[in-house]
Amino acid sequence: MTLELPLPIGRLLAVDWGDKRIGLALSDELGFMASPVGVITRRIGKRPPLAELITRAEELGALGYIFGLPLDPSGAETDRSREVRDVTAKLAARHALPIRLVDERFTTSAALRSIREQGGSTRGRKDDVDALAAAMLLDGVLRAAKQGVLLGEAVTP
Repeated sequence: MTLELPLPIGRLLAVDWGDKRIGLALSDELGFMASPVGVITRRIGKRPPLAELITRAEELGALGYIFGLPLDPSGAETDRSREVRDVTAKLAARHALPIRLVDERFTTSAALRSIREQGGSTRGRKDDVDALAAAMLLDGVLRAAKQGVLLGEAVTP
């Protein structure tokens, strides 16, 4: 049995890992609200940008990471979820901040729907969509934590 540590109190950085872009969102210091904070662009065929992710986390004052785990609609692992597991294991070995993997199914579609419902167009706004998806993931984690529920699974080095 592994001991599940609570989320650290302070800023958490949510990560929506994609092929071309990595959406980022940050919570406020009290864990009430999540806000999109941009994206990191990935270069095809290059190693994952872990150093850039660590730099962004440090610049933003993050005390932990929440990574979206991209499962398929039935909850099964995918090639992308295996990639995220590999990336978070490498990140955990390089950076001492706690990392949690949280089911991210439907966050991108929810972000698209939210933009459309506000009367906006999603055309040419892929960066906004990815960062908003990360914010929606983080918002769910924060809401659950307020009710004493710890979502996801811890990543250990």
